Amino acid sequence: MSPLPRAAGAERMDEPGQDPRQLAVSLADLRRVNRWLGGTRVVLRHLAGLVERHPREHYRILDVATGSGDIPLQIARWADEEGLDVDVVATDNHETTLELAREHVDHELSVRAAFADARRLPFADEEFDIALISTALHHFDDERDCVRVLRELHRVSRIGFIVNDLARSRTALLGARLLAATVWRRHPVTRHDGPLSVRRSFTPDELRALAAKAGFGKGRVHAHFPFRVALVVEKE
Repeated sequence: MSPLPRAAGAERMDEPGQDPRQLAVSLADLRRVNRWLGGTRVVLRHLAGLVERHPREHYRILDVATGSGDIPLQIARWADEEGLDVDVVATDNHETTLELAREHVDHELSVRAAFADARRLPFADEEFDIALISTALHHFDDERDCVRVLRELHRVSRIGFIVNDLARSRTALLGARLLAATVWRRHPVTRHDGPLSVRRSFTPDELRALAAKAGFGKGRVHAHFPFRVALVVEKE
């Protein structure tokens, strides 16, 4: 069977004029995907590894393209359980999404939301210990933008960065289409974006090639069951 080719095309949640109510529903769907299909678990696993190898008294963490801020909240909860002192800055460049993120993280003192474009992060070199981007790198069609994002994550981090994304495969696409026809059938944004996100995402080899083009050939790419792939780049 031939490999599933990577597709281009805009996701509806990225549209600047997206209905806030529909966007909120789609972000809630994404939170469930992260929780039940491994996105949050992948981030915490690799974050724990970086923390273990690079002990600090305090960690500043940047979450780029945060969506509704669910992963920063899970990081704050995990850090509290582990007795770690963390501050998380959760960024997005979609104004409506950012407002929804602010509402979602407002109760957590260690998390704050801020505007930022992943391709031109408004932060100083090594301003954060660790940088993250989850289920968002595939939103960039242009390979040059993907490389730019990876370089920005590297620039602003002292220890390194984690890319957590969907792994493109025919099985993953079948699963997304099944969800679109059932669980998401009354959610027009998610019904459209779910299968397209899989089509736009990366295979482990493609993510490895992107890292090499960005200058991070020693970055480690990990495949995670069922449909996740992660790139971890350490600077030290």
